[in-house]
Amino acid sequence: GGGSAEENKENERPAGPQAGSLGDSLGLESILCRGGVLQIVKESQQQHGLRHGDFQRYRGYCSRRLRRLRKTLNFKMGNRHKFTGKKVTEEILSDNRYLLLILMDAERAWSYAMQLKQEANTEPRKRFHLLSRLRKAVKHAEELERLCESNRVDAKTKLEAQAYMAYLTGMLRFEHQEWKAAMEAFNKCKTIYEKLANAFTEEQAVLYNQRVEEISPNIRYCAYNIGDQSAMNELMQMRLRSGGTEGLLAEKLEALITQTRAKQAATMSEVEWRGRTVPVKIDKVRIFLLGLADNEAAIAQAENEETKERLFESLLSECRDAIQAVREDLKPDQKQREHSLENDSGKVSNIQYLHSYLTYIKLSTAIKRNESMAKSLQKALLQQQRSEEDGKRTPRPQDLIRLYDIILQNLVELTQLPGLEEDKNFQKEIGLKTLVYKAYRCFFIAQSYVLVKKWSEALVLYERVLKYAREVQSGAGAYTNSLKELPDVQDLITQVNAEKYSLQAAAILDANDTHETESPSQVKDGKPLSERFETFCLDPSLVSKQVSLVHFPPGFQPIPCKPLFFDLALNHVAFPPLEDKVEQKAKSGLTGYIKGIFGFKS
Repeated sequence: GGGSAEENKENERPAGPQAGSLGDSLGLESILCRGGVLQIVKESQQQHGLRHGDFQRYRGYCSRRLRRLRKTLNFKMGNRHKFTGKKVTEEILSDNRYLLLILMDAERAWSYAMQLKQEANTEPRKRFHLLSRLRKAVKHAEELERLCESNRVDAKTKLEAQAYMAYLTGMLRFEHQEWKAAMEAFNKCKTIYEKLANAFTEEQAVLYNQRVEEISPNIRYCAYNIGDQSAMNELMQMRLRSGGTEGLLAEKLEALITQTRAKQAATMSEVEWRGRTVPVKIDKVRIFLLGLADNEAAIAQAENEETKERLFESLLSECRDAIQAVREDLKPDQKQREHSLENDSGKVSNIQYLHSYLTYIKLSTAIKRNESMAKSLQKALLQQQRSEEDGKRTPRPQDLIRLYDIILQNLVELTQLPGLEEDKNFQKEIGLKTLVYKAYRCFFIAQSYVLVKKWSEALVLYERVLKYAREVQSGAGAYTNSLKELPDVQDLITQVNAEKYSLQAAAILDANDTHETESPSQVKDGKPLSERFETFCLDPSLVSKQVSLVHFPPGFQPIPCKPLFFDLALNHVAFPPLEDKVEQKAKSGLTGYIKGIFGFKS
């Protein structure tokens, strides 16, 4: 786990006493030809584990780098048997790597503190060790700042050391919940980085501005705890814009928002939906309903599709939790209703109606999310048609068809919600929405047929799109407000009419091309190459991997069999008699044998 090629520079021995003469201006800029304190820290963190939140890996890297630096600077803390503490003083500050040595000490202590912070969620006792390591990091940062006061250090490094010290101090005070001291430290850090950002080029300023953005939520949180109520609204807006916070503030901010909503929820006792008021007794549901408007506003103001998708997922997750809380209360309610069916007049209970309302929110949010994804896919399809890109998967009409299938399934579930079966206005509204999405789904099915040159099928589907669109227009009268958020049907009609004419033109051209290309030189009859040597044919498959040269395995062919011989004359042949030979042979059997024993001869 050693250093990279760049780090070999810091492993070189110091050049000699003249390297640290008082006339030189030291700074961490010259180390590895990179930027100052913040850039070295950020690059090291990104390359060694912090991109994935692995603080232990980064701590190991800091330890190894410290060992290399001490070895090359010959700045050893004693030997194998005895520890001798040594401090970097201004007198021995002959090389800028001495500053890097202290910086790595601070980073090692900080990364250990962050590792312990992760572990403290399950083992609270580790919090004491965490605070100890943060204090150690601040101590090293103080030493770095003190050394940078030397005349040998350049102005930029002095400012960066002060900002680094203020940042670590702020984090320590934040963990101690000393809000005022933490806010002062973070503000000092923010001011220095803002000045540095203004003093350098845009490329260098990006890093400083990122650090300012990182600490801004911490400053707001401290302000809120000091007593600034407006800071709470700013914090919530920052959280919603980013789609969730990360780092030191994440858990505290989530807890704070839940706590604030819980206070507001204490005053919320009921909710009205579709003309019926329902009491809300479950705290989790109250908190969710209070935050619903904020979440929807944040989704509407989202800067890009990725943030919007993250916010949709967050809202759906909260909604599912609220539904689960209602479902637990719904089970005993259903049992009670089973015992008192005779008193039931067909009206669903309050808790069941609340469950229907939350399910409606969930399904409506899912529809909006899928519609948002469909819009971004449509844009991608248009861009693809204008400029074809190779090497990466491009969107297809089939992807949109799948999204509209899911939307239609969600609409079917909406019509089946308990308590809304008799609501004719609601059913009519959902019916119109279903027709709108059916029209769009049908349009993209037609588009997929156009891609494979099935002109007649595509034309029929375009006619079906127009039929759905006209049904929507004829029935939309009283429901114009509820259809405002849906895609515009009139735009679809205009687009379909244009597509129909281009489709008819493409079909005619394709028919002409087919007649022209049916010459013997270009018709491929499916025969392998070995069977059409005498015919010239433009066959692009001959240079592909699926080339057809011969039939394999070869087919069976008839061959002549081995002849069969039948002896027809055998039945008509008269053979000579053999009786005399058979009798003679019989005589010379046993009798001949006896005669031979006794010496008689015939």
